[in-house]
Amino acid sequence: MSGFNVDFIEKYLASADAGVADDQYKAGLLFSTGDGVDQDLVTAHKWFNLAAMNGVEAARENRAEISMDMSAQEIARAQKMAREWMMGR
Repeated sequence: MSGFNVDFIEKYLASADAGVADDQYKAGLLFSTGDGVDQDLVTAHKWFNLAAMNGVEAARENRAEISMDMSAQEIARAQKMAREWMMGR
């Protein structure tokens, strides 16, 4: 974990949850690297998926990259999380 403080991370994730595409991408980066949060590829995939749907091309590339380290079940869970997030909007 890096030197990010909890308030910074919470604000970042709140912005991602509010639908800000760039912050969704950055949330994916945080979770994929474990920078300031526990590494969680399923959650990272979810955020990259949402950012990609909102036009962030780099999110597509990162999603493909982390998918190589995930099982089919983990990817399915991440996709379900993204769908549930979209339905809750």
